[in-house]
Amino acid sequence: MVSVLQNVAIDCADAYELARFWSRVTGRPLHPQAEPGDRETQVLLAEGPALYFNQVLEAKKIKNRIHLCLRPETSREKEVERLLGLGATFVTDHRNPDGSGWAVLADPEGNEFCVLRSDSDRAAMSS
Repeated sequence: MVSVLQNVAIDCADAYELARFWSRVTGRPLHPQAEPGDRETQVLLAEGPALYFNQVLEAKKIKNRIHLCLRPETSREKEVERLLGLGATFVTDHRNPDGSGWAVLADPEGNEFCVLRSDSDRAAMSS
């Protein structure tokens, strides 16, 4: 017997608003019953586990030990700019001159996530 990953839980101060941010990031809808002020809500991903947002009292204090890594459909650079426009903040640059690496951003509540190279970025490096 094994366990199946149901969701990725993200503690936050405002579950509905943070879920709205991640809905725009992923292009996926909020749970159909989600409403402003909800203490719990989800972003329903196309496949795999849902992103589950749970409102908690305590604020984030240290670096995440588990984080999300995104592989954009467009170039990594265009996606970083789009996400900054949605309200993300730039944390750390791990991009290399040869095009490899990743960028670390944070969502509006400070949860870090990585933006990896897209498949087209990777293919361009291989040719």
